[in-house]
Amino acid sequence: MSVATLVKSIQDIMRKDTGVDGDAQRISQIVWMIFMKIFDDREKEWELMSPEYTSPIPSRFRWRNWASNPEGMTGAELVDFINNDLFPGLRNLAVTAGADARARVVGAMFEDGYNYMKNGTLLRQVANKIEEDVDFTTRSDRHLLGDIYEKILKDLQSAGNAGEYYTPRAVTQFIVAMVDPRLGETILDPACGTGGFLTCAIDYLSETTKQIKTAEDKRIMEQSLRGIEKKPLPHMLTTTNMLLHGIDDPSFIHRDNYLAKPYTSWGPNDRVNCIITNPPFGGMEEDGTENNFPRNLRTRETADLFLALLIRLLKSNGRAGIVLPDGTLFGEGVKTRIKEHLLTECNLHTIVRLPNGVFAPYTGIKTNLLFFTKGEPTKNIWYYEHPYPEGVTSYNKTNPMRFEEFQPETDWWGEESDGFASRVENEHAWKVSIDNVKARNYNLDIKNPHEGELINYDPDELLADFAKQRSEIRELRDQLKNILGDALENDK
Repeated sequence: MSVATLVKSIQDIMRKDTGVDGDAQRISQIVWMIFMKIFDDREKEWELMSPEYTSPIPSRFRWRNWASNPEGMTGAELVDFINNDLFPGLRNLAVTAGADARARVVGAMFEDGYNYMKNGTLLRQVANKIEEDVDFTTRSDRHLLGDIYEKILKDLQSAGNAGEYYTPRAVTQFIVAMVDPRLGETILDPACGTGGFLTCAIDYLSETTKQIKTAEDKRIMEQSLRGIEKKPLPHMLTTTNMLLHGIDDPSFIHRDNYLAKPYTSWGPNDRVNCIITNPPFGGMEEDGTENNFPRNLRTRETADLFLALLIRLLKSNGRAGIVLPDGTLFGEGVKTRIKEHLLTECNLHTIVRLPNGVFAPYTGIKTNLLFFTKGEPTKNIWYYEHPYPEGVTSYNKTNPMRFEEFQPETDWWGEESDGFASRVENEHAWKVSIDNVKARNYNLDIKNPHEGELINYDPDELLADFAKQRSEIRELRDQLKNILGDALENDK
């Protein structure tokens, strides 16, 4: 069964239930039920590996004992059990004295969860569908969840209104590869959403670079990961995603808001080696959040506050790769002061400019990938304008960006240890000095000097050029009419 068919079949069942109102509630309902199924599948693995394993979940609350039997509880009995026994019992795990890390993870999930379904017969059908069609003990079905997330987020189109976007897997893979985390380095995503960057980091350490070779290596990696998400639903998705990626203890995923803590309270013990993130942009923080920051860095724009905070959170020689919108590059006022702070405290060595449509269908905002290392001021910034692949004029859900497209950047990248000495300018790459940036009042929106050699198919820019040309034509026409009018007057 395809991902789209699976999710649609579950949603179709839920649409018959009067208690579930809208996509957001359907998604929340799907997530807590899938979490229970996944946790149960992982427990089967832990039981095989360790015969003395004891579940942190009371026996009657485990998925296998109330959901997996297709002829099990149903109707009013099932709804009563879930509302009055299951949820209160699992929530209590978060505060139970002496509870282990896994118990606290389960408890935290159900602190934020809610059973919206009122029809126990339909609820039984959903449980049966999840039990029948997905086996998360298989590698293929584990990868399936990432596709389920993407399908869920695309269904919830309103997510884009709050600056929350699913970061394409190609972008997360490229950022992680260029930041190049090493085993033992602390890795942070302070706005982790559904966990895409952290899962890419896990794959990079364990599969791409083969750094995870022993159980001790895996333990070190788990202790090095940090993830924060302030909203309940993405937090639930991230925690579930960690379980699917083989993480035994995902308690390093916290539901919190990094911006809510005073800027100066972040000390040396809070700093990390690597930051990989796509902070929310286009949204505003609650009134008063900006007061946690120094006066010269205060703003309510979320992406700007995160950029200011990330500089502080990096250790000396710490590395970051982040996604930011064009507005951060050319913005003035507090944006200028934050960029000056960045270029003073860090070496902003590379900006990769992405084309339109990378984040379709959530937003058409143009975005950039910024890579910087803390400890030395910026002397030069390299820009790389990522082109569309040959024959492609835009991205969409059927033709998304692919990781292989970044191979030219990867080949060109070079080594930071020698100051990227191997880099050369080409039709997509150019270098700008810090003196040039200062002369532009820290406007980083610097166009490709070679773009005259290229044909631009950007629809937004073509429309803007068209509007400008129409305005110039109208102005010339008015001038011509005035000249002809004056000539006719003089002939009288």
